[in-house]
Amino acid sequence: MAVSEVAHLHGASVWAVDCCAVHPGWSDVEVRDDHRFVLVRGGRFLRRIGRHESTADPTVAYLGVPGEVERFAHPAGGDRCTSISVRPELWRAIAGDHWTLGRPDVYVDGRVDLLHRRLLRAGRTGDVHFALAEEVVRLVAVAALAASQGRSRSRRRGGLPDDVVAAAARAAVLDNEPGSDGLIPLAERLGVSPFALSRAFSAVTGVSLTRYRNRVRVGRALGRIESGDRDLAGLAADLGFSDQAHMTRTIRAHLGETPTAVRTLLSA
Repeated sequence: MAVSEVAHLHGASVWAVDCCAVHPGWSDVEVRDDHRFVLVRGGRFLRRIGRHESTADPTVAYLGVPGEVERFAHPAGGDRCTSISVRPELWRAIAGDHWTLGRPDVYVDGRVDLLHRRLLRAGRTGDVHFALAEEVVRLVAVAALAASQGRSRSRRRGGLPDDVVAAAARAAVLDNEPGSDGLIPLAERLGVSPFALSRAFSAVTGVSLTRYRNRVRVGRALGRIESGDRDLAGLAADLGFSDQAHMTRTIRAHLGETPTAVRTLLSA
């Protein structure tokens, strides 16, 4: 079995798990201390908790909770999964203080499948703390609601209206305030759940928080390029991109031009 970390976030991690062989028998007992939402990208496998036994495949994911005694079997051969591990503080922020597990199996409808694919795509962009974090929070919120016993309530500390939350988030990003470099720390700074922040921002502005933050960074890049900055690698690092290629992709997505072409246009 091959396990690799796709991304490490403030309060969560995303892992790719590939099982390449047939293991018809049950594995040794595993006990975890995190919440985890596991979606199957290909193949299928069996999971047992106590007397409950279920099959995970591309249409059925599962939600695990801390302290469960798990066993797994892989009678059908190889399978590939995405595992989202969520630590207690973030879980409470998304699912609420009174959440309890009802049924661990989560039906993967077309909407969840799309969210999963968007998460994997976001992981390839290099924008981990906003683009990927937003997809992680959306998926975890869907899983928490689907597997909840009773109503799952996300916390809205202070009950702030959406327009107030969105305005505070815009100001934090524009002023480059501490914590504004990621969805999860920004939500903590504003006193709302990450899901509430992401939803409120999109509802008020019509664009995702990720795209807004990238719009601000593209504007800063334009100013630096127009002022004669020729060190694109240094510029990418200063603006918080993972590397120069990430900055180039983002600028092209917003402007339809590469940084080099922008320099020519602004100097003409």
